Amino acid sequence: MEEQSNLNKKNSRRQFLKKGLLAGAGIAAGGGLVSAYVDTNATESGKKVKVLTTGGEIMEVDRGLLKLPRVSREESHKGLPGRKFVMVIDLGKCKNARKCVEACQKGHHLPKSQEFLKVYLLQDSEKTSPYWFPKPCFHCDNPLCVSVCPVGATYKRSDGIVLIDNERCIGCKFCMTGCPYSTRVFAWKHYHEFDEDKEPYSPEASSPGKEGTVSKCDFCPDLIRVGKVPYCVSACPMGVIYFGDVDEDTVTNGTETYQFSQLIRDRAGYRYLETLGTRPCVYYLPPVDRQFPVDRGFPDLTEEVKSRYKDTPYSRKNKP
Repeated sequence: MEEQSNLNKKNSRRQFLKKGLLAGAGIAAGGGLVSAYVDTNATESGKKVKVLTTGGEIMEVDRGLLKLPRVSREESHKGLPGRKFVMVIDLGKCKNARKCVEACQKGHHLPKSQEFLKVYLLQDSEKTSPYWFPKPCFHCDNPLCVSVCPVGATYKRSDGIVLIDNERCIGCKFCMTGCPYSTRVFAWKHYHEFDEDKEPYSPEASSPGKEGTVSKCDFCPDLIRVGKVPYCVSACPMGVIYFGDVDEDTVTNGTETYQFSQLIRDRAGYRYLETLGTRPCVYYLPPVDRQFPVDRGFPDLTEEVKSRYKDTPYSRKNKP
C-alpha cells in the first residue's frame, strides 16, 4: 500500500510538472522559455529561480533576467484557459513566521501598513488549543464582491481568480462591505515610487491599488503565467501553503506535491465559513498534529504586530 502511495505521488508530480501552471503562458516549443520572458540585456542578480517548461522539465533562470509578462487589460479578464486554481493551507504547520506576508508585500510593492495576507490567532473555544490562521482572499466561486460592484471593476475569471481593475474602480467600497471575509484593503494615498512605471496598466500587475481604489490578494497571476507559484507559497519556510489546479487534481508547496482530492479527503479539509454559500477556492487542513506550539509565533514579532493578538484568549492568559 505504501509503495503504491509513493508511486501515485510520483505520477501526480510528473503529471503536474508536465502540464505545470503554464497553459496559455506562451512557452516556446523545445523546452525553453520564450524570449519575451527573459531579458538578456538585464543585469544578473546571482539568484536562481526555478521555472517549468512545456516538456515537463524544471530549469533555472537568473532572477534578474526573468521578467514577468504584462498582459493587456482585456487579456487579464480572460484567465488561463482550461485551468481552475485552488489553494490549500495546512494549519498544523503554521507557526506565524510571517514570511508569506513579507513576500506578498514585497512582491506587490505594498507598504507595511497594508497586507493582502493576514495571519490571525484563532481559538475556537476556551477549552480548545489556539492556532495560527493565514487568511488570503478566498477567490470564491460565488463572490459577493463581484455581485455588488456597480461598475464591474471586480470580476471573476474563467480560471477561478477574482481580480480588481483599478482603472474601473471608483472607490465606493461596496465590495469591501460585501466581502464576508474582510480580505480587501483601501488605498488612502498615492505611492510615488510607481510614478516611473510607464508600462500599460494591467489588473494582473503586482502593484498596489491606486489612490482611492480597492485592492487585495490576487493569487499572483503574473507569476502563474511564467510557471511560478504565488509569493506566499514559495516564501513559507514550513511549506504551509499549497497551490495548484482543481482540474489537474494537484497542489504543491514547491517541495511536496499531492493529489488535491486525496489530500482534502484524507486530512478532512474544509472551507472557511462554508455555510455562507460563497464556495471559496481556498481550503484549510485542520490544526491537528501541529509541528509548533503557538508561542513560537511571538518572539520575532514587532510590538505593533504583537498588539494585534492582545485580545485573544491565549494572549490574555499568557501575556506574550
